[in-house]
Amino acid sequence: MVYHVSKVNWFEQQTLLTELREKVFVYELNLPKKVEFDSLDKQSEHAIIYDDSNTPVGTGRLCPNGLISRVAIISQHRNKDAYYSILNYLVVIAKEKGLSNIFINSVLDEVPSFIEYGFCKKGCVFMEAGIPRQQLCCPVNEFCAEPFTMLH
Repeated sequence: MVYHVSKVNWFEQQTLLTELREKVFVYELNLPKKVEFDSLDKQSEHAIIYDDSNTPVGTGRLCPNGLISRVAIISQHRNKDAYYSILNYLVVIAKEKGLSNIFINSVLDEVPSFIEYGFCKKGCVFMEAGIPRQQLCCPVNEFCAEPFTMLH
């Protein structure tokens, strides 16, 4: 499967972005809808990933501070190629914006894997959608998509 990713505008593609994220995070993973959508959506850079039939299969966003979040890939396409495609695309946007670091909010079980790939802890553990998380930081030029599975 060959994927391609496009940068989209929240205001023009809000319906599609909302559908993709609701399908993954709200309906599949049972996260509260009020947590899924926030004020950062209007300020962030968004991307949509398409399969080789040009069907949208996922999305992700890059917040103004370099936080990569809301990476939602529908279950049939949840594989390393899809994650690599969307994450690497968001990192290219971060580089174009002149960001020196990217951030993620990781579930605690996955922190050691990210640290092996160059991420470091930033701040204290916090709760998001009832899940303990740790913010991690990585220099944008050292980013590696290898440890990623899912990212809220």
